[in-house]
Amino acid sequence: MMDSKGQVSLEYLLILTVSLLLLIVFTLPLTEMTIQNTLDVSDSMNMKSDLSKLSQAVKTVYGQGQGSRQSVNIVTKQSINLNINKNYMSCNLKLKDGSTKTVKENYNSNLKKTSIPLSKGTNTVIVEWPSGSYNMRIYKK
Repeated sequence: MMDSKGQVSLEYLLILTVSLLLLIVFTLPLTEMTIQNTLDVSDSMNMKSDLSKLSQAVKTVYGQGQGSRQSVNIVTKQSINLNINKNYMSCNLKLKDGSTKTVKENYNSNLKKTSIPLSKGTNTVIVEWPSGSYNMRIYKK
C-alpha cells in the first residue's frame, strides 16, 4: 500500500514541475519584452525632458536678447545627433528592438539650422546670443 501513495506523490511532483517549466517558458520572454519596452519609454522621456530644458534655455536667451547666454547639461545613454531648426529641435533614439523614435521639442528663436553630435554620457550645450549679432548660436562645449 505504501508504494502506491509514494507513486501518486511522485506523479504530482512531476506534473507540478512540468507545469512550472511551461509557465516559465511562456512568461519569461513576455517579461523580457515588457522590460525592454519600459526602458525604451524611460529613455524617450528622459530625452524629452532634456530637450525641454534645452528648449527653455533657448526661449530664455531669445527673450533676454543680445548678450545673454545659458548652458544646459544633457545626459545621453547613446551617441545621438541633436537636430536644431528655427522652430524645433529633435533627435532620433535607437530603441532596444532596433527601430528609431524621433523625440521633438518646439520653440521660437532665430537659430540657424544645424546638427550637434552628442556623445554618450554628459554633454554641455551652450545657447548664446552674442552682442551685435543678428542670430543666436547653439553649440557643444
